[in-house]
Amino acid sequence: MKLIYSLQDPDNPNSLAQQMRRARAKRVVELIVAAGPGARILDLGGEPDYWRLFDRKFLEDAMVKITLVNPQAFTVDDPLFEALQGDACAMDYPDNAFDLVHSNSVIEHVGDWPRMEAFAREARRLAPRYYVQTPYFWFPVEPHFSSLCFHWRSEQGRARSLLRRRHGFAERSPDMGQAMRDVQHARLLDKTQFRFLFPDARHVDERFAGLTKSLIAIRG
Repeated sequence: MKLIYSLQDPDNPNSLAQQMRRARAKRVVELIVAAGPGARILDLGGEPDYWRLFDRKFLEDAMVKITLVNPQAFTVDDPLFEALQGDACAMDYPDNAFDLVHSNSVIEHVGDWPRMEAFAREARRLAPRYYVQTPYFWFPVEPHFSSLCFHWRSEQGRARSLLRRRHGFAERSPDMGQAMRDVQHARLLDKTQFRFLFPDARHVDERFAGLTKSLIAIRG
């Protein structure tokens, strides 16, 4: 499991996870170029650190303005970004208020199926272009818990396992309540679900070792 964790290490620029993020960034660059100078980007659930994957000069020359939306209040000391506290499933903006909606590994964290549908509606409504990525349910490694086949077990089984020890990025849970909150915090999607949520997108399978690792929906 230590090997799996090292491959997913977000602080290691040479980890597999970071390499795949850089590859995804190329698709986002294409959308920014298509949007034209001064593109207004809405990053649902985003953080400034993610955008370090992109060439800073490119972003500055493109004169982008990136609005980062998260449920908790936060501040950003960088003119490239605006920090906004809000619910990505119910944004207070008119249709096409932005040029590009971006989301990287967020939809699996918003809650149950109705919340996922609401998130997808907002992503599709708020800009003519969008990029949404999420881990794939049928890839054998669960990325949040860095464990083989962990997500294919029942919720009860996963919760009991978290009571015994930590799994990847998730610490050992002190009680069943925390264990269940941790388990339900990430709900991975399969291809049929993802394509239903984003029917007007071009769908791309991100592959590793011949297996689909992540699902990507692109419009624009």
